[in-house]
Amino acid sequence: MKLRFLGIIPNTPVDDSPTIWMDEDTGDLLIQPYRATEDEVKACQEIGSIPGHSTNVPDHETIIRLPAVMLQYIPLPEDGNGEVPRT
Repeated sequence: MKLRFLGIIPNTPVDDSPTIWMDEDTGDLLIQPYRATEDEVKACQEIGSIPGHSTNVPDHETIIRLPAVMLQYIPLPEDGNGEVPRT
């Protein structure tokens, strides 16, 4: 796996450092954010997603809290011409 460091929350202490990397082979992001609290997870489950879809969080998944400042490190997808698609 070839990872590329994308960013870390600026000025974080050495033991509190949400970070983002990208797998250069797949484009997948590996994110070390904050773990959602029990109350946050419950709130997500109450809101749900699409009708009929389970609100349970399977053991192989989790809900995370990504600080807004970290959005700047998430790369935008490019179209075939090297342009970022706009919605």
